[in-house]
Amino acid sequence: MLKSFLRRPAVQMWLAALVGRYLAFALRTTRWTLEGEANFAPHAAGAPAVAAFWHECLPLMPALWMRARAAGGQHGATRIHVLVSRHNDGRLVGEVMRHFGVAVVYGSSARAGQDKGGATGVRQLLDVLATGSHVGLTPDGPRGPARQAAPGVAQLAGLSGVPVLPCAARITRRIVLNSWDRLILPLPWGRGVLVCLPPIAVPRQDWETTLPTIEAALTEAAKQAEQLCAKGARR
Repeated sequence: MLKSFLRRPAVQMWLAALVGRYLAFALRTTRWTLEGEANFAPHAAGAPAVAAFWHECLPLMPALWMRARAAGGQHGATRIHVLVSRHNDGRLVGEVMRHFGVAVVYGSSARAGQDKGGATGVRQLLDVLATGSHVGLTPDGPRGPARQAAPGVAQLAGLSGVPVLPCAARITRRIVLNSWDRLILPLPWGRGVLVCLPPIAVPRQDWETTLPTIEAALTEAAKQAEQLCAKGARR
């Protein structure tokens, strides 16, 4: 009965509003630093990118979107689109992201031969990138395995000619859920670290060959964010 209740559209809208307001409060009371400013700056100024990060970082990444808008000047209104699952949980995530001015495309990357709307999602995101907007992806979402990238991120970058920007985030005050991805929930008044590694160019042909490079870069970004966050916690 509880699951049925939580799936009601009105309840999901209420939950999304509640979660969105809490995340905004927690992220805005956090003192953020950005590692990799030179990698981030061209995209804050308007150059489109596929910003990729592991699913564990998802609740923290609106801090990067807010920074992009603050730093973007005349391009500050450039929209960011995220790909989320068609599942009920994904729709809740989508409604939460809307509270940060993030547009949502529904569909998830194919795994084990099942499309799950991924092909449709890729086509929509190609249109988004063609307009000069940014795309945010969690290549191991929505259900894992954790830190194993589905091919959609490389395919999207290769077909669009837009680079992959490996990103990660950590925060000193947090709750880590006992979930498949070890999802990080922020607590207010902490120190936060955003990491952007050098963008990865993906060829249109043989884009699959860059998938291990993208996967390794996302893991390295997460490692650096954790290390920098631990240093910040000791200050």
